[in-house]
Amino acid sequence: MTGVRVLVGTRKGAFVLTADGARSDWEVNGPFFPGWEVYHLKGSPAAPERIYASVSGGWFGQQIQRSDDGGRTWEPVGNEFRYGTVPGTHQWYDGTAHPWEFARVWHLEPSRTDPDTVLAGVEDAALFRTVDGGRSWSELPGLREHGSGPQWQPGAGGMCLHTILPDPVEENRMLVAISAAGVFRTDDGAKTWRAVNRGLVSEGIPDPDAEVGHCVHKLALHPSRPETVYMQKHWDVMRSDDGGDSWHDIGGNLPTDFGFVVDVHAHEPETVYVVPITSDSEHFPPEGRLRVYRSRTGGGEWEPLTRGLPQEHCYVDVLRDAMAVDGLDACGVYFGTTGGQVYASPDSGDSWAPIVRDLPAVLSVEVQTLP
Repeated sequence: MTGVRVLVGTRKGAFVLTADGARSDWEVNGPFFPGWEVYHLKGSPAAPERIYASVSGGWFGQQIQRSDDGGRTWEPVGNEFRYGTVPGTHQWYDGTAHPWEFARVWHLEPSRTDPDTVLAGVEDAALFRTVDGGRSWSELPGLREHGSGPQWQPGAGGMCLHTILPDPVEENRMLVAISAAGVFRTDDGAKTWRAVNRGLVSEGIPDPDAEVGHCVHKLALHPSRPETVYMQKHWDVMRSDDGGDSWHDIGGNLPTDFGFVVDVHAHEPETVYVVPITSDSEHFPPEGRLRVYRSRTGGGEWEPLTRGLPQEHCYVDVLRDAMAVDGLDACGVYFGTTGGQVYASPDSGDSWAPIVRDLPAVLSVEVQTLP
C-alpha cells in the first residue's frame, strides 16, 4: 500500500486530501462544487479512480457527480430520483400523515465488484440503484413498501436513509439504517426486508419489542465478522452478534452515550471508535474536550484518546458520516468536525493531528487506501 486519499464532503463543497503511507504530509485539493452541500463522496473499490459525489443545493436541487481520475475532474451524471411506486405517506414530526417527498441523496455505496453499480440512500427514506455509472437511477421499492412505512418519522435531520452495509460474504444480505425508523435487513437481494431492532430502547417508545421508531445514527461492521454490527443510536451505543436480530448495550464507561459516528479498526474486529457528544440539545463534546473513545474489547470498556486533540474550549460536532479508517498496516483513523477540521491518526488513534483546520462544516469523510 502506497498512500491514502481522503474524500471530504462539506456544507460548501468537496475536498480531496492525499498523502503517502506515512500520512504526515498532505496535499489538499478543492473546493470542488464550491457553495454546494456535498453530503457524501465515495470511491469505487473496483476502480479506485472512480469517485461518486452527492451534491445538492436549495436552488438547483440534487446532482450526482462522477470523477474517473481520482477527483481531479468531475462530470454531472443522472439526477432523476423518482419513487418506483405511489409513495403514500409517513408520519410527520407531529404524528400526522405526510407525503413521501424526495429531498436529497445522503449516502452512496459503490459495488465492490462493478464500478458502474452504486446504491444510494435518500431522504425521504428509500434505496435507489444505478447500474450504468450513475446515468440513471431506479428505486428498489421493497424497503419503502415494508409494512411499517406509514409509521416512519423523520429525525432532526430529516427522514434519511444514511447507512448501507452490504454483507461482505452473503451476496443477497444487506443492512440499512434510517432515522428515525431503525435498522432493516434483506436476505434476498433487496426484494423483501424485515426490521431488526429487537433490544433497542428509545425515549417515547419504551417497548423493547417495538418494530420501528428508533433513531439509529450509524452502523459499522468488520468484513471478517459480518454478524457483529456496532451501532451509535440517538442515545446508546449498541452491538449485535447475530446480524441485527438482537442488540445489547455496550456504552459501559463512556462519559455520554449520545453521538453520531461509530467505526471499526481495519484489522481488529473488536476495536471500535466513537465520539461522545454531550446530548441531543448540546451538540458538542462534554466539557468542551474533543475525545475519541476506543474500545479494544468490542465495547463496554472504553479509553479516551486525546493526544493532539483540543482539550479546552472545543464546541464542534462530528456528524454521522464523518469518520473513516484506512487499510494500511498501521490502521489510520480520520474524522471531520462541524468546525471544519479534519483530523488524522496514523497509529490507530494513539495520536492525532489536523490535516486541515478551516474547511466549511464537514458532513462526510471517506478514505481510499491506494495501491
